[in-house]
Amino acid sequence: MDVAEIALLLVAAAGAGWVDAVVGGGGLLQLPALLLAGVSPVQALATNKLASVFGTASAAVTYAATTKIDRRVAIPAGLAALVFSGLGASAAAAISKGALIPLVMAVLVAVALVVAFRPSLGAHPHPHLGTRARILAAVAAVGGGIAFYDGILGPGTGTFLILAFTVILGMDFVSGSAHSKIINSCTNLGALLVFAYQGHVLWLLGLGMAACNIAGAQLGVRMALRRGAGFVRIVLLCVVTVMVVKLGFDRFGPDSSY
Repeated sequence: MDVAEIALLLVAAAGAGWVDAVVGGGGLLQLPALLLAGVSPVQALATNKLASVFGTASAAVTYAATTKIDRRVAIPAGLAALVFSGLGASAAAAISKGALIPLVMAVLVAVALVVAFRPSLGAHPHPHLGTRARILAAVAAVGGGIAFYDGILGPGTGTFLILAFTVILGMDFVSGSAHSKIINSCTNLGALLVFAYQGHVLWLLGLGMAACNIAGAQLGVRMALRRGAGFVRIVLLCVVTVMVVKLGFDRFGPDSSY
């Protein structure tokens, strides 16, 4: 790997950290950059998790210092996410990603339509929705289902987390993003532990990318906090659109490996 390829990876990691901190989806930048640099797919997934876990954790800490975190949700969902993302990573090889990608694309399109045609969604918090039943539903959805998906595949995890917190618990987009970073840190860590055990992580490269990911994440958090829910909503729609196009090309394009 030459200097130019390493520089590209570091720039991609910084951009991924910014996107992840605002709405999630940083893997859209990091994973293709790793693959273009000649890293094998499984090593790319593993090294991406190493870089991302530092970025999302740093974003989570900054959000927690400035945003009220509901520990009734964050703690149990985070612990569950650590376990279920690891289970997802363990099962990744046995699941057909080619069959899964069209389903993910359909869900992302539905997310985009909901956010686009419900401008009030996520604009303001609705704390009255935080009932015990809804908290349990949120813990199951983000700590179980979405975390398991992140271990298997990953694209859209941050977006799915934000929407879950917004729709189920009535959080605004900024608060939803803050909570999603806590859960996403746990999903990244759970998957990383499995990949590390399997020996797929490129540690030196991943740690260099992690430093850049942290820098991008800190910039993204500060922009989200300063500009508010409207800014997060716009970025979310842009990222979801790009994600659908990218997944569609990967699945149905002429060079598809699925």
